[in-house]
Amino acid sequence: MDDQSLVYTLDDALTFMGFGKFQGLALVYSGLGWFAEAMEVMILSFVGSAVTSEWGLSSSEESIITTVVFGGMLVGAYSWGLISDSYGRRNSILGGSILTSVAGLLSAISPNYVSLVILRGLVGVGLGSGHVFFSWFLEFVPPSNRGMWMIVFSTFWTFGSVSEAALAWIVMPRWNWRWLLALSAIPSFIVLIFISFMPESPRYLCTKGRIIDAYNILEKIAQFNRVDLPSGSLISDRTTQLDEEFSTSEETPLLTSTTNKTTGFSCFLMLFSPRLFRTTILLWILFFGNSFVYYGIVLLTSALSSMQSKCSSPILLSESVQDSSLYIDVFITSFAELPGLLLAAIIVDRVGRKSSMTIMFILVCIFLFPLVTHQSNFLTIALLSGARMCSMGTFIIANIFAPEIYPTSMRSTGAGVAYSMGRIGGMICPLVAVGLVTSCHQTGAIILLGVVIVLSVVSILLIPFETKGKELSDTIDDVSNSKQALDVR
Repeated sequence: MDDQSLVYTLDDALTFMGFGKFQGLALVYSGLGWFAEAMEVMILSFVGSAVTSEWGLSSSEESIITTVVFGGMLVGAYSWGLISDSYGRRNSILGGSILTSVAGLLSAISPNYVSLVILRGLVGVGLGSGHVFFSWFLEFVPPSNRGMWMIVFSTFWTFGSVSEAALAWIVMPRWNWRWLLALSAIPSFIVLIFISFMPESPRYLCTKGRIIDAYNILEKIAQFNRVDLPSGSLISDRTTQLDEEFSTSEETPLLTSTTNKTTGFSCFLMLFSPRLFRTTILLWILFFGNSFVYYGIVLLTSALSSMQSKCSSPILLSESVQDSSLYIDVFITSFAELPGLLLAAIIVDRVGRKSSMTIMFILVCIFLFPLVTHQSNFLTIALLSGARMCSMGTFIIANIFAPEIYPTSMRSTGAGVAYSMGRIGGMICPLVAVGLVTSCHQTGAIILLGVVIVLSVVSILLIPFETKGKELSDTIDDVSNSKQALDVR
């Protein structure tokens, strides 16, 4: 800070410091948030049948237990996104984690069906803050290898799914679904315990004009990583105290905006500004298709691989939670996602986000195509495992792509609304795709998934941005400049 003629931006500082011990701890913390979300989502594979058996529910009442969680996630993704961009990442994560953990624990002692549905809906609303963990960690990672580290982050989802299957395998045969709900809430409580050690995103602080606070956090990160910050002063065009020569220099940082008072509904309206409208709509189609295909494959795996009947129940994997094959199937199929994540990590920073998603969607189609006709049980499971592997890759790359596209001032809002569109896909999928299979229309279900994949690929190709290796933008102007650069290429 001795030479006042030197200035640097937040991206300069992150690149200069590199990925160090602090980023490693941030990865574990934010990954724990996704781990907890995966456990709460995968619990739907085991609880519905047990509750139905105990309380004598109808099939529609059982389906509502699943649907209400996705409905809550839809509402939560939008709401926590607005809160994150208006009041900070920490506040959004805190609110979501409190709601998830408390409602999750209380649902274990639900006295009746109505209270269980209400509490699981609240759990869904809390889980809607999961994408904020993604945005928070993203804003600490240097741009050069951001895609690879975000893929590593995404493995926490897979491990959460595997852990839930293992936990259910241990708990359900010995106790009951209430114990499973209670124990599955523990990771969310752990997130709450460590939130006091989690700093606010310095990028968010810069967009609010709090440059000194952002610098203090960067300084603590540098000390923790045992490295130095760049020489000079952290700057942002928001700050009017800077010398005018810097605001007109070629070194003008990305932290630029006409206002730092962007809040609430205005963030949502900015999604439909002329510069972002096309991208927003295409992202919604992509996320809807991604979730529809991913959850469709997960549910079809259970329906098509059922050993009890040719056309099984739409309830995930099995009708009897006492059958150990239920837990084994979920455990094994969840592990199928790991090779997909590895492939995504290898190509995402090499060929770019759009090309990576296109390649992996094509691979999903290749795996699904033979299932247009009935295959042997072994081949069916193998093909669906391959499809799930690649579908997980596209799912995760899309989750990286959306926060990278939107500027910091509206990043969580833009990504949150896109995730909400994905939740709609997750809600509709069991009613449509799996419904076709259970009505003995396997060919129709596979063709439907193929059509959704084609629409998703088209939306990817029409998105006018590629974020590979680019610094995160902080204003709509920066997003526009990125588009112009892509058009030139």
